Amino acid sequence: MSQQPSVYSVNDCVVTTQDTQTLHMREMVYVGPGRLVGEVIGISETATTIQVYEQTAGLRVGDAITPTGAPMRVRLGPGILSGIFDGIQRPLSVIAQAGGSFIPPGVSAPSLDEEKLWPVTITVAPGGALTPGMVFATCPETAMIQHRAMVPPGVSGQVIRVVEDGDYTISTPLVFFLDENGQERHMTLAQEWPIRTPRPVAKRLPLDRPLITGQRVIDTFFPVAKGGAAAIPGGFGTGKTMTQHQLARWSDADIIIYIGCGERGNEMTQVLQEFAELKNPANDLPLSARTVLIANTSNMPVAAREASIYTGITLGEYYRDMGYHVAMMADSTSRWAEALREISGRLAEMPAEEGFPPYLPSRLAEFYERAGYMQTLSGREGSITLIGAVSPQGGDFSEPVTQNTKRFVRTFWALDRNLAYSRHYPAVYWMDSYSEYIDDLAPWYAAEVSPDMMPLRQQAMTLLQEENKLMEIVKLVGEDILPDEQRLTLIATRLLRVGFLQQNAYHPEDTYVPLPKQRRMLQAILHFYDTALPLVATGTPIRLVNETGLPERLVRMKYDIPNGDEAAFDALSAAIDEGLGALVHHG
Repeated sequence: MSQQPSVYSVNDCVVTTQDTQTLHMREMVYVGPGRLVGEVIGISETATTIQVYEQTAGLRVGDAITPTGAPMRVRLGPGILSGIFDGIQRPLSVIAQAGGSFIPPGVSAPSLDEEKLWPVTITVAPGGALTPGMVFATCPETAMIQHRAMVPPGVSGQVIRVVEDGDYTISTPLVFFLDENGQERHMTLAQEWPIRTPRPVAKRLPLDRPLITGQRVIDTFFPVAKGGAAAIPGGFGTGKTMTQHQLARWSDADIIIYIGCGERGNEMTQVLQEFAELKNPANDLPLSARTVLIANTSNMPVAAREASIYTGITLGEYYRDMGYHVAMMADSTSRWAEALREISGRLAEMPAEEGFPPYLPSRLAEFYERAGYMQTLSGREGSITLIGAVSPQGGDFSEPVTQNTKRFVRTFWALDRNLAYSRHYPAVYWMDSYSEYIDDLAPWYAAEVSPDMMPLRQQAMTLLQEENKLMEIVKLVGEDILPDEQRLTLIATRLLRVGFLQQNAYHPEDTYVPLPKQRRMLQAILHFYDTALPLVATGTPIRLVNETGLPERLVRMKYDIPNGDEAAFDALSAAIDEGLGALVHHG
């Protein structure tokens, strides 16, 4: 019998043992008398390396290392929603009750409540076949979400008996079946899955519909497809976290997974407080009823930060397999990359650009490739949309994390420091941002919103690009030297910037704007421009156009016109025709 592995050296979160035969790569282990959670990340001829997900203070050479024989995994079942977990799925509310505000080393608590009774409805019958992904039981997890207990991937067989509908814990055997080898087995509401292994699907489906967020600069100008991947890069104070909060509140996903990866503790506290108070716009239920929060703040162990995004994406894949649409916010992947860099340094690996490990691109690719719109093993459709915040030092988008992230996402919402400091939120700068989903989503916008939605967007983008050129001239010689047609362009682009792209998260009418209103707002601004342009071209002074009061009215329409009030937009369009029509004889 081989001797139990023991600690040979400790370098903060990196522990080594000279045992190279007992442990396996990616195996989960317990280290020391406190049973600290760790994972094997390297095996050589002379040593096995383990990264520990907890504080290693107090560990000594010779302390025992206990193998588990299984990879790092999470427990999946009812009770995940409304939960607050750390990076390795320990319930923070339970830990706080037992050990206070800070997580003591070696603390353990069941990820899911093992004593709570769930009202279960069995959906299979004796004699029926079980196939991977098939739903065999359901229960209401929250007031918004029905939990669908599924046959785990790789499991199949024939049902021999089931329990009656009733109240059961997550560990109670519910369905008994004979597997392919003729052995009797059973299934419960809970199952486990390794966090670094993507859950299998039947096939990927086209990304042909947007994730609706209610944010005009996103939905109209730079949309992300449902099942797609987006990045929000920006320097300190540009509003990354606030933008992600808005997306978490208002996006039309069924499930929200918010990962605070290395962020400040006060920001995560704000998230917890806000999500507990906010209501879901669709049904006025608490937003927490569809939300999972993974809090791994900057003062928590760095190795757990590295694991947190894998924990989050695995939870998301579980609900995707039920047939739900999941939106996952990672705030921020830069802090996650810094954890990779710190661990890599302790492993004495050869650094690449700016000290990051050479495998940074492949790790980012592994993460973002787990997004997608899928047909599940049971034939349902579900999706995971990944939205990762990036925090480049000094706002430098040429640094490695931002540049490598751009390789694997198709929507890029570049936050601008100047916009943020001028109180323009969301501070998404239209000249640096892009969405490669536009062509894929154009048929959906034409069918579900209006055939002119994308042409209106294109005309607005053209005007904003023209403004960018004109501002170079204005900086040199001033605006008064420009011809009136170009001054009208500047008026129209100001209406686009202030009246459309800028949005007030604290105004009841402006915090969330449905797509029909977004279209009518854009249409009104461009109708004003298209109607005024021939007047100005034939000699009507631009001063008279301004004196109509229409520009101020267009800026205020986002507040003055309620969502869904089509008649008010019709009246505004008529007012534009009447106000500018009165200037016809001033040529």
